Amino acid sequence: MNTAARRIGRTLAFVLPVVLVLSGTLAVTRVPWADPRAESQFLTASADKASTRAQRLAPHEQLRDRLLAELQEKNPGVALGHLQEETNRRPSLAKHCAKIARALGRAAAAKYRRSTDRAQSYARPVCDTSYASGVLQARD
Repeated sequence: MNTAARRIGRTLAFVLPVVLVLSGTLAVTRVPWADPRAESQFLTASADKASTRAQRLAPHEQLRDRLLAELQEKNPGVALGHLQEETNRRPSLAKHCAKIARALGRAAAAKYRRSTDRAQSYARPVCDTSYASGVLQARD
């Protein structure tokens, strides 16, 4: 009887800490240091994997992605026009205008890969000559 009690005690001594650690790790926990205005203050074991790229993008990156999609759907002229409108409406985006215009130029060159002249034909006087330099960069 003494050996059976000893065996049960050893088993519990090994299993109990493992169960406690796993249950604590997998539990849903309220995080008191989180922003109280945040949608959720609950953190689960997989919360770091659940976040999306779109939530982490800066406004100029969101604009770039939106304009690149618009370029593919319509044409570079429309995207460049909207870039000009956005930089006029939100002056904080002006410092990123050249980078966005170059990205649009590269995307236009990729879209019209047979004809860089066609990609260049959509050039607008937005952000100096960044769009044109993007088209030429993609050609190289």
